[in-house]
Amino acid sequence: MGPLLRADAERCAELEELLFPGDDPWSAQAFRDEIGAGHVYVGVRSEGTLVGYAGLAFTAGPPQPEAEVHTIGVDPAHQGRGLGRVLLHRLLTPADEVGATIFLEVRTDNEPARRLYESEGFTVVGVRKRYYRPSGADAYTMRRDARA
Repeated sequence: MGPLLRADAERCAELEELLFPGDDPWSAQAFRDEIGAGHVYVGVRSEGTLVGYAGLAFTAGPPQPEAEVHTIGVDPAHQGRGLGRVLLHRLLTPADEVGATIFLEVRTDNEPARRLYESEGFTVVGVRKRYYRPSGADAYTMRRDARA
């Protein structure tokens, strides 16, 4: 586990294609842009190959800091081993250190991800109709209150 590097962008885009085939997966350039913007992006490797990634951005500062989980993805061949939870924890830690409220979107039909987020204190606060493109799938907006 460590920081996601600009050199990881191509592999992240490959994983996006696997994970989100019916929607608009992020491009390698989108990953390079996000990593270059100084957001919190982390990756996990197995035998030197990137198998998971996650990213978070701070969207508001004190006195009421907020953050948003941009993405979490784990190679299908490595799912079910707790890597998603490990990646999520790596995002929650810096947000908790500054007492940030955290938001994210998750497909309404992605039960495993929703259950993971709920187990970490996120609650559904709304629905975004036709949020994902081009599939038109709906997303839940979820929120986790600030923790000191």
